[in-house]
Amino acid sequence: MSAGTAEVSEQNAGSWAGRDLGERTVAYDERDVILYALAVGAAATDLDLVFEERLRVLPTFALTQAQWAPDALGSLGAFDITTAVHGSQRLLARAPLPASGELTMRARVADVWDKGSAAVFDVEVESEYFLATWSLFAPGRGGFGGERGPSRPKPRETPAGHELEIRTSPNQTALYRLLGDRHHMHIDPEAAKAAGMPRPFMHGLCTLAAVTLPLAAAVGAHPADLVELEGRFAAPVFPGDRLDARGWTGGEDGTAVHFEVTADGRTAISGGRARFRATE
Repeated sequence: MSAGTAEVSEQNAGSWAGRDLGERTVAYDERDVILYALAVGAAATDLDLVFEERLRVLPTFALTQAQWAPDALGSLGAFDITTAVHGSQRLLARAPLPASGELTMRARVADVWDKGSAAVFDVEVESEYFLATWSLFAPGRGGFGGERGPSRPKPRETPAGHELEIRTSPNQTALYRLLGDRHHMHIDPEAAKAAGMPRPFMHGLCTLAAVTLPLAAAVGAHPADLVELEGRFAAPVFPGDRLDARGWTGGEDGTAVHFEVTADGRTAISGGRARFRATE
């Protein structure tokens, strides 16, 4: 969520379901695409992610361009933006993003789920290139008599087929916030402490995207061939943390991976799933 203040509306949280959040067109260029790839862990040797002469765009880059939509809902007063947290994320890539150009997107509140003590707002952003859904957990907005919605995924009990280690960078949040989400708690120690964290922490979307690079390598795919992605944010990750990911390959072509991510022994991402386009 982005920084700022907004008065919370007194209207029933469930009444926000179906709310149109409008349309927006944003422009970006190759520099933004390269900066994004570096911010989520691409190496200087990954030339097709960091060199403009052969550039491919990571599908998760679209999420930085669509961040305006969940921010807009908070600004309208649907929930308290100082306590709401990003609960989970879904992405469906419909077509490869161009290396530069404009994205026209339309957003709406697809669903509002009643968790009792909280509400979960599903904000859906759609374009010709992708469909993305933010699930925002809003304490104090439940109890309106709505459906509870999807339940928390259960941990997998079978042995993982992939064991991956991802090293985050101490500078990772400083880079990632240049892509648009400049919430102070990701960079300012005092703002992080005010949010109940011991120090600035990683953006959930940065962590989720960072995991897709080694997952793609594990199944013999290219990270730019990501087709579907989802994950639930279970605990914060701090810049410099080592992430341990376990993956279970599924599907006949072996390009779908269910995964979980831990950081310092605590579950950071649960219910993860990534699917990559099969190599022809």
